[in-house]
Amino acid sequence: MSVRETDVVVIGAGPVGENVADRAVRGGLEAVIVESELVGGECSYWACMPSKALLRPGAALRAAQAVAGVTGGTLEPARVLERRDGFAANWDDSGQVRWLESAGIALVRGRGRVAGDKRVIVESEDGRTELIARHAVVIATGSEARIPDIPGLRDARPWTSREATSAQEVPGRLAVLGGGVVAAEVATMFADLGSTVTLLSRSPLLRSLEPFAGEAVRDALRARGVTVREDASPAEVTRQRDGSVRLLLDDGELVVDEVVVAMGRTVRVRDIGVDEHVNDHGLLEVDDTLRVRGSEWLYAVGDAAGRVLLTHQGKYEARAAGDVIAARAKGDPVDDAPWGRHVASADHAAVPQVVFTDPEVASAGLTAAEAEKRGLRVRVIDYDLAGVAGAGLIAEDFAGHARAIVDEDRGVLVGLTLVGPGVGEQIHAATIAIAAEVPLRRLWHAVPAYPTLSEFWLRLLEAYGL
Repeated sequence: MSVRETDVVVIGAGPVGENVADRAVRGGLEAVIVESELVGGECSYWACMPSKALLRPGAALRAAQAVAGVTGGTLEPARVLERRDGFAANWDDSGQVRWLESAGIALVRGRGRVAGDKRVIVESEDGRTELIARHAVVIATGSEARIPDIPGLRDARPWTSREATSAQEVPGRLAVLGGGVVAAEVATMFADLGSTVTLLSRSPLLRSLEPFAGEAVRDALRARGVTVREDASPAEVTRQRDGSVRLLLDDGELVVDEVVVAMGRTVRVRDIGVDEHVNDHGLLEVDDTLRVRGSEWLYAVGDAAGRVLLTHQGKYEARAAGDVIAARAKGDPVDDAPWGRHVASADHAAVPQVVFTDPEVASAGLTAAEAEKRGLRVRVIDYDLAGVAGAGLIAEDFAGHARAIVDEDRGVLVGLTLVGPGVGEQIHAATIAIAAEVPLRRLWHAVPAYPTLSEFWLRLLEAYGL
């Protein structure tokens, strides 16, 4: 067994792990990153990039067809899949490996496991390597699709988001189990590609967001021929001899060619040598500098930290963690006050998210229900986005909605949700306003350009009374 000493060992070379290692190296430390699959992780090959590559053609086609004077247009599924392959680099991580090399980050391939104080054992086909960290070990192992205990489901070899985003053929009939973001996006992309889709959810769609968002996505999916049931879950699933899948429902059965399970994620923190730090919820508890509670040298970032399971938020946590590891290693001051350089304060108050369905859903900060649960005295402002002059230029029958959540005691925005075509590109302004706690009276002087959809800011502030 070979032994190697370094400053920081990062287990997991997805975008989150890469960012930790990069920031640590920029801070003057030496870093080794460990990966058992593809460098670049879930987001690059099975989630963010390939899924959006599959969703974009349908969105672009509908956007064009929504403007008077544009006629015709079809999708070519084979070319859509080919384009997706390009964005997933044909599942070849050599480009990502070259980036690691250019950033001065060493790569050790294999399965990493914490084996003691600042020690990681990596096992691979080539043998075992012991890595000794002088300063920190970082867990950036991500998450995996959760397969619920529905009788027969595992034996039926269901697709998860991985199989869905890497599919080489479009199934004629598809069932999607779940009601969250992944389920809604998978239903959207395969409906675009020509599948007959049935979406089965135990609860209203996108229930973690404002209710009107899930309702709009549900209605739009139904209008495009997707069967959406918000009160259904199979009692049993069977892969039949002919390869089809039979789902037994309360009111009958459904037979499809494939079934996608999109019913949540499980954080990968078990059996990697940190079980003593895993809480009753299966998570590693961290402070705002992403250091695992009860340890001076162990950190967790991204899905492994269990705070916000979004790639961009994980990369944000990674930047904070990499910087604070470097600061502590060099004995520099640590800026760990709220909104300081070395903390992930935005996890609590200013998380942005985009759901790439049709219509798109974009949110930042808190929902009305979340704000009230936190004890804030809030005011909710709603506005029909079709009333913005620029909306009619985007689509003849533009439909959309905006909801702002205002903390009345501080006079600042704490949440915004948008539903409508292309609203994902509008949400960052809200993220800035929330994170910076910009007073609404000052926000009034941020004049939106005319005639753009961003004029909804003016209308929301007018509705508030400014």
